[in-house]
Amino acid sequence: MTGIRKSRVKVPGSTANMGPGFDTLGMALSLYAWIEMAEAEETLFHLHGEEMKSVAQDKSNLIYKVAQMVFDEAGVSVPELEISMYSEIPLTRGLGSSASAIIGGMVAANALIGSPLDEAKIFDMATALEKHPDNVGASLFGGIIAAAWDGSHADVIRIEPPEDLDTLVVIPEFELATSKARQALPAELTMADAVYNVSRSSLLTGALACGRLDLIGAAMRDRLHQPYRAPLVPGMEAVLAGATQHGALGVALSGAGPTLIALVDRKEPRRNELEAFMKDTMAAHGIQAASRWLSPCRSGAVLLPASPEGMQNQSFLDMIKGEVHS
Repeated sequence: MTGIRKSRVKVPGSTANMGPGFDTLGMALSLYAWIEMAEAEETLFHLHGEEMKSVAQDKSNLIYKVAQMVFDEAGVSVPELEISMYSEIPLTRGLGSSASAIIGGMVAANALIGSPLDEAKIFDMATALEKHPDNVGASLFGGIIAAAWDGSHADVIRIEPPEDLDTLVVIPEFELATSKARQALPAELTMADAVYNVSRSSLLTGALACGRLDLIGAAMRDRLHQPYRAPLVPGMEAVLAGATQHGALGVALSGAGPTLIALVDRKEPRRNELEAFMKDTMAAHGIQAASRWLSPCRSGAVLLPASPEGMQNQSFLDMIKGEVHS
């Protein structure tokens, strides 16, 4: 086998759907996971951070499994791995934690064996695993992505985030499994609701591509999934109804939730007012939540440049020191 002995990757979390773009639109956020992968004599895990406490530390681990998918696709055998990971992306909160692990694991594994797979192949493999391209596309390519999946191949367009775009996320303390959030969705929609969402998803994509922040509020409205998921997130309806009156350009459920995300003009003077409104509204419905201001992440998954010799002299935790936000 040719390639490097060890690889390191930094990969962003993401928000998906952005209101109307169900399973289609995603945006990378400045919330990260770091992964180090190396060949080993036996499989070992070093998982750091609060978010990693419940993650499997055997060969059922998602990063190990996606690494083996990459090796199988490339026709290479690397059965034993030493994997280190630190993540500041909350699990099962709608911020792309599983997508970041899938992309980070695939990119690290691909680099470990000399990068035989191109980005398109990794994107298709990751989308097949996730069943939708929005989060994995954002984590892989960065920025904003619009993508379509036909069951075997994903087509994608990357949009550079508008310079003045910022985001505020309000993260409830409780977890919400994507499977539960999907079970809340109806089996059928009316033609009127379908047209409503197609028109707004198209408008949102165009507004983001053209930097038309003034159109975001109208474009982020949704009838496809948010009305049906609202009962799972107390306070969500009130936040969606009122956030634009307190400085948000638009607001949505982030992915399957329960996190809520507001898109905000970086120059908006009512940032503190908006943050207080969103947190206080959730609290009034009995939900304690943390809030964070996050920028769109313009890079996707990044291989961290270092020679094998240099990496041996710098520990994994030393490498990420100074970068971790949480």
